[in-house]
Amino acid sequence: MSLPVPNLDDRRYQDLVDEAKRLIPTYCPEWTNHNLSDPGVALIELFAWMTEMVLFRLNQVPDAFYTRFLNLLGVEPFPPTAARAELTFWLAGEPATQVVVPAGTAVATEGSSGPTYVFSTLEDLVISQPSLLGALSSPNGEIFTDVSQELAYDRVAVPVFATDPLQAGDGLYLAFGSSLAGNVIELEIDAGIEGIGVDPSRPPLAWEVWADDAWIPCPVHEDTTGGLNRHGRVRLLMPPLHEPMTLGGHRAFWLRARLTEAAPDQPTYRASPQIRTLVVRSLGGAVAAEHSEVVGEEYLGTSNGQPGQSFTLRNAPVLVRRRAEACEVVLDGEAQTWTEVADFGQSSAEDRHVVWNSATGEVHFGPRIRYPDGTFRQHGAVPPAGATVRVSGYRFGGGAGGNVGAATLSALRTTIPYVDRVTNLAAATGGVDAETVDNAKLRGPQTVRTGQRAVTVGDFERLALEADATVARVRCLAPAAPTEPVRLLVVPKIERRPEQLELDDFALDDALVARVGEHLDERRVLGGTVEIGTPYYQGVTVAALLKSLPGRPEPLVRQRALDALYGFVHPLTGGPHGIGWPFDLDLNAATVGQLLGSVDGVERVDEVLFFEYDLRNQRRHGRGQEVVRLAPDSLFLSAAHRVVVR
Repeated sequence: MSLPVPNLDDRRYQDLVDEAKRLIPTYCPEWTNHNLSDPGVALIELFAWMTEMVLFRLNQVPDAFYTRFLNLLGVEPFPPTAARAELTFWLAGEPATQVVVPAGTAVATEGSSGPTYVFSTLEDLVISQPSLLGALSSPNGEIFTDVSQELAYDRVAVPVFATDPLQAGDGLYLAFGSSLAGNVIELEIDAGIEGIGVDPSRPPLAWEVWADDAWIPCPVHEDTTGGLNRHGRVRLLMPPLHEPMTLGGHRAFWLRARLTEAAPDQPTYRASPQIRTLVVRSLGGAVAAEHSEVVGEEYLGTSNGQPGQSFTLRNAPVLVRRRAEACEVVLDGEAQTWTEVADFGQSSAEDRHVVWNSATGEVHFGPRIRYPDGTFRQHGAVPPAGATVRVSGYRFGGGAGGNVGAATLSALRTTIPYVDRVTNLAAATGGVDAETVDNAKLRGPQTVRTGQRAVTVGDFERLALEADATVARVRCLAPAAPTEPVRLLVVPKIERRPEQLELDDFALDDALVARVGEHLDERRVLGGTVEIGTPYYQGVTVAALLKSLPGRPEPLVRQRALDALYGFVHPLTGGPHGIGWPFDLDLNAATVGQLLGSVDGVERVDEVLFFEYDLRNQRRHGRGQEVVRLAPDSLFLSAAHRVVVR
């Protein structure tokens, strides 16, 4: 028996006529004569006949033709996106000269089983030993006292903070002669036990550097001083920017230790810590890397001088090109760089334009098209016959597999002097697989229907999703007045377990915001403005009291209930349909009670209460309630759920 052929549209001539007549009172109420002699009815019948012919031919189109039609319309699957990670290179000692880790350095995962993932550094990393020029003390960041001499004389203890009693904002400023951007800095400190009263594992102390007109936090990798209270070392991961600034009449690159406002449950200093000696050294450096392999110059072929030529790279998929990665045409020893464009629609015969297909690795040159008046037009220049076509370089790779865990990138592919080892201190994020063919088929008709223009709220949301593969969800809020901007609330894709998510995981990368903004700027209505941001993430804690079935282990039932809660109250996987918590949907105890009641091992749900949770300060506040309202620009995010099983 042959396979059944799907009937894509079963409407017939009479169905179309009847449907059109039923719509007349809605769209044209002044039209009251619906007899067959009416010219309007004759037009309806004519168009119904033509539509029936179109539907007949539509039902003859097999799936292969449907796919080919989408290809002709320029609908292509989105290429994969490469994951990114910070790679930390540790030195074997203290070299007297600078150590340079060049851009493109390859580091791979290590292990006997499973695929190997290769990451390449995105820029040069310069590791140099710091030169400490001096130190300043300031109670407020405005008035400075030079304590360089006291710090150099090891028999004098220097107070870190100058105020009495201690005030938030008081700090010690260290001046360096060169930038420490990207370095791993170790401060070996000989301190006296004077700053008592703090929790050694959580002192109210912040390390910051000056860059980009602001003080930027420096993550603390290790602190054995207990908050500058005893002899030990502090290891800091310097941010990728470190710029000079003039403080107290001295221009230098500054690092400061600042006293912060203590949280309600955080003990603070009762007296200022005292430092006797301070030695600073560089242990290594960190640089951004992506899941990709770098290919240098590659020969593609020789031009035959004909329009519409295409050449294929040896590796695919190809990542988004950087400035130094381009297609070149070499003629008589002279290389000409050709500009990459999205399509040849606006290209003339003199424009040296090429189109790269990132998914397949194909490089296309402009076609020659015949128009209705019989004339031909060349869209994009044609490489001369005999010219050599090459690319100066490219990167290939990407995909969700690159979201490897922390401390998994440790195999250095090339030897670098003075570099002992390399690792990623945090997990790689941002990797997204290429779009499936099935999803491209669903997306294709929407793309054609809207004409790639951002007019309605739905247009903005769809185009923002198309702009970057790392965008998971978008909510568009229409402006209340013509002078106000269109607000786009973007939720990025995150590969972490729901119970491990933090507020900072949902921050938008500057590159992502730039790509979405550029994509929408080309398609928005003239005169309109777009504001890209994140939803307000409303932290919520669920407290539930359950009774388990006889014989079921309470820890197992509790864990199953917690997993269900973290997955249900989640911006990406939560909600009734499992595709992310819906905007505008409130959280109520009845819904959560039904969810917990369906967990294996739960006999009944005795009580469910919600508490609002401050995600920034990580504490619960307010009284328990059975319903939590959600603002139009907000989403719920799980935080510190509590489940008691009896």
